[in-house]
Amino acid sequence: SDITIQDECAVKYQGFLLMRYLTVKVFCISALCGTFNIKMPQNLNVLRGSCVTIPCSFNARGGFENHLDDSCKAYWSDSSSFISENAKLKPTKEMTGDLTKKDCTTTFNNTSLLQSAKYYFRLECDNPLKFTFTQAGVDISLIAAPPSPTLTPSTLKVKEGASVSLTCSAPAPCWSHPPALTWSPNLGQSQETLQENQDKTKVKTSVMNFTASHLHHGNKISCTAVYQKQDGSPDVTAETSLTPDISCEFLSHNITFNKLSFPSCPVPENSNMTLTCSSNANPAVENYTWYRADGDQETFIRTGISLNIKVSRDKRRFFCKAENEIGVGRSNLTHLDVQLQKNVKPQEEDRTYMSLNRRNVGSSEYDDISNFVLFCVSREIILSHTSLY
Repeated sequence: SDITIQDECAVKYQGFLLMRYLTVKVFCISALCGTFNIKMPQNLNVLRGSCVTIPCSFNARGGFENHLDDSCKAYWSDSSSFISENAKLKPTKEMTGDLTKKDCTTTFNNTSLLQSAKYYFRLECDNPLKFTFTQAGVDISLIAAPPSPTLTPSTLKVKEGASVSLTCSAPAPCWSHPPALTWSPNLGQSQETLQENQDKTKVKTSVMNFTASHLHHGNKISCTAVYQKQDGSPDVTAETSLTPDISCEFLSHNITFNKLSFPSCPVPENSNMTLTCSSNANPAVENYTWYRADGDQETFIRTGISLNIKVSRDKRRFFCKAENEIGVGRSNLTHLDVQLQKNVKPQEEDRTYMSLNRRNVGSSEYDDISNFVLFCVSREIILSHTSLY
């Protein structure tokens, strides 16, 4: 492709030095292509109402770098053929990098001056160095809403107790006002940094470290990026999330009583009852087993999620175990409160009478425990003999 040079450079062509006010068309195989080059990102998404920083650096060799001085100014336009007079954007020195060090990085605090287009950079100095870098431009895309942050890893499947490190990243097109990143819920310590990409654009990152718990399983973890606008309009946010899969032996164990229409204390002796073992485990439970506690001994009863029993004063302590591919969990010991049948005298170890408010304290009905209609045997009461009056 042809390059037009106007009052801005010297070109060696067929052994002659062409300088001053000339317009020369040369091919890119000429020495000029090696003299001037520029680096900038190919694309930039710019949030309307915010600011944007275009990272930019250039080279001017072949003696032209000697013309880099404080008189040099930066110009931008959406046309590849322009000079300072018709440039669309004329940033001040405070908005640009150090041009004497070939840094053309430019910040625009008012994106209303921009439009979605491809912009080119031009360098003009108060000397023969005047050049439009048409080799590369940056495609500016004005957007109304920021893109969603990126979570790394994008999915989380670990065992309980594992150390987890989640990274949330959000583009920071405006270096002076990068987005603020927040975690919900905040599960541990987090650290924020402003990192540089290979094309010199920047990204805001937040790393949160925590220990995986069964309490996190199935509960959404989200990262929110808040972008502040410079035109006075409200801040805008973008969010991304994941749902962790935390493998653990057992999250909880419980024994429930089915078909229990009686009060919790007592349960009539010799009545039928179904006990059900439930466990919130990940991975799912593969096998349930039932046991009866007889003093210090544990007697295996059967496998299965439910256990049908006939209530007995001698067999009232049960527990279940649940097993998955990770391990085995055990429920708490369940005590059944048993209502004994009428006219049954308690055994020696169960000798307690419940205090009753009786309306006829002189009745012989209360004189002996053998005539007592019912009493409650429970884990909280150690039975002892007491006469009733």
